[in-house]
Amino acid sequence: MAKHEHSYLPTLKRNLAEGRIDRREFLRTSTLLGLSAGAAYAFAGKVTGETFTRPAQAAMPKGGTLRIGMPVGEVKTPHTISWAHKSNQIRAVCEYLTRTGHDNITRPYLLEGWNASDDLKTWTLNLRKGVKWHNGRDFTADDVIWNLRHVLDAKTGSSVLGLMKGYMLDDVDTGKKDDKGNPVMTTRLWDANAIERVDAHTVRLNAKTAQLAVPEHLFHYPMQILDPEENGTFGVGSNGTGPFNFVEQSVGEKAVFTARKDYWGEGPYIDRLEYIDLGDDPSAAIAALASKQIHGIDFAGSTQIPVLKTLKHLTLYQVATAETGVVRGKYSVEPFNNPKVRKALKLAIDSDRIMHLTLGGLGAPAQHTHVSPIHPEHHGLSGVKRDVAAAKAMLAEAGYPDGLEMEVAISNDPDWMPNAMQAMVEQWKEAGIDIKINKMPGSQFWDIWDKVPFGFTIWYHRPLGVMVLGLGYRSGVPWNESEFSNKEFDALLTKAEGTLDVEARREIMGKLETIMYEDGPITQPFWKSVVTFYNEDVLGAGAHPTNYIFAEQLALKKA
Repeated sequence: MAKHEHSYLPTLKRNLAEGRIDRREFLRTSTLLGLSAGAAYAFAGKVTGETFTRPAQAAMPKGGTLRIGMPVGEVKTPHTISWAHKSNQIRAVCEYLTRTGHDNITRPYLLEGWNASDDLKTWTLNLRKGVKWHNGRDFTADDVIWNLRHVLDAKTGSSVLGLMKGYMLDDVDTGKKDDKGNPVMTTRLWDANAIERVDAHTVRLNAKTAQLAVPEHLFHYPMQILDPEENGTFGVGSNGTGPFNFVEQSVGEKAVFTARKDYWGEGPYIDRLEYIDLGDDPSAAIAALASKQIHGIDFAGSTQIPVLKTLKHLTLYQVATAETGVVRGKYSVEPFNNPKVRKALKLAIDSDRIMHLTLGGLGAPAQHTHVSPIHPEHHGLSGVKRDVAAAKAMLAEAGYPDGLEMEVAISNDPDWMPNAMQAMVEQWKEAGIDIKINKMPGSQFWDIWDKVPFGFTIWYHRPLGVMVLGLGYRSGVPWNESEFSNKEFDALLTKAEGTLDVEARREIMGKLETIMYEDGPITQPFWKSVVTFYNEDVLGAGAHPTNYIFAEQLALKKA
C-alpha cells in the first residue's frame, strides 16, 4: 500500500512482540499507517501464533432478486445523513474512499492506498485508477477534492465536520451576534492548501495538527463520493461509481436497485436489490422473514431475537460493537446546565441491571463516557456504580431537595429504546427524579432528535473512541446534540487524535472519560451487540458493527 514504511511501524511491531499492545491495537494502527491488512495479519500471526486465513471463496452463484427489510427514507443530500440505513441505500450507487470491514479494519476502496507523514500532518491519498462513473467519466482527484470541500463547508452542515474540524478547520467570527450577545462563529479551511491536488489521481491533506484516523474518517457514512455535477444531491437515476443503479423509490415502502455489469470491483452477484420498509412494528419483520417474503433484515431488535431464533431457515449473525443509546440534556438549558444534576442522573442508574433488562445480556454495561472497551484507547474509570443516596444529595446541592420532574423525548423504534427508557425511569424514581416519557413514532422523533431539550438517542458504532467524541461532543459541531462545550475537553481530544502511542493516548483518554463522567451531558447505561438474521439461501452475509450492508458481496443459492 505505502511507498515507504511509516517511522512508527517498527515501534508498533516491537510493542506487539513485547506485549505492550494487543493484536487488535496492532492491526488497527498498523493498517491506518499504511501497512496492508494482509501484511498486518501476517506479522501479528507470527508474534501471537494466531493465524488469519481469508476463506477461499467459491464461485458465487449469480442472478435473482435479494430483498432486505430496512427502513427506506428519503435521501436528498447524502453528506448530511444521520442514519446507517440511508448510507446502505446510497452506498449501492455512491462509494467511499475507504471501507471498514466486518473485522473492524479499514482498507482502501476507491483509494489504492495512502501514506502518512511521520508527524501525521500530511496524508497522501492515492486514487484507484481505471474507475469510471456510471456515465463513463473518469474518477479523478477533482471529484475527491470537490467532495472534501463540500462536507467541510459549514453551510453544508455535514457531521464530517465534527471529525475533521480539529485538524482541517479554523473557527472564524462572522461578526454577527446571537440573541444573547455572543459572537456567531463559523469554520473554514485552516489553509488555502489544506486540500491539495497533486495530480489526476493523487490528493494530499495538509493538516494543521496531527491526526491518526484519516482513513477511518473517510468511511464515516456521510462521506460518500458524490458526482460533483449533481451538486450534493441524490435520488433515482443518480450517477455514481458503485455496483448498482438506483431505479425506483417509494419512501416508507421500498427502494429498488439493479446490478451493473461494468462494475470495477468484485460482484455484484444478484440482478436486483430491494430494500423493503416494514415500519415500526417488530412483528412485521418477523412475519416477513417467517414467510420468506424477505431474505434478511438490517438488524434484529431485542424483542425479535427470541422468535427469529426458532425459525430453522434463518442464520443468526452477531458482533459486539460500540453501538449505544445516550440520554442527554441540553448543556445550557435548565436543569441540565447544572453539573450536579447531570451527575445525579448518572449516579441513580445501575447500568448492568439496565443492560440485562433491556438487551437480555447481549451487550455490556457502560460508564457514561461514550468510550467503549472495544475502542483501543479505552481507559476506563474506577468506582463507577449506582449510589442513590449520593444522587439525592447532588440534587439537593443543585437546588432540588424535593426532586425533579422532567419530560424526555424518545422514539418507539428500535424496540430496545422504549424498554431501556422505562427501566431507567423506574430507577430514577428512587432518587426523586420523576421522568415522563414522550414516546414518538420514529419518523417524527428523528426529525427533531437534536433539538429536544431532553432526549434519548441511538449512536452507532465507531471504530475509535476519538471519533465518537469528535462527532458528538466537540464544541460547535453539527452532531453535538447536547451543545456540550468544554475547552479543556476540546484541547485534550485534539491531542489524543494526534497521539500514535496507544498507552499515551489511553492516558489522555482517561482524562477525557473523567470529564465526560463529571461534567458531560449524557447518561449512558450500556453497549449493544448487533444481531441480524438472513435466510440460509443468502451467501456472504454477516453482521457489520455499524449495521452496514455490502450488497455487492451477497448472492443467492437459489436465484
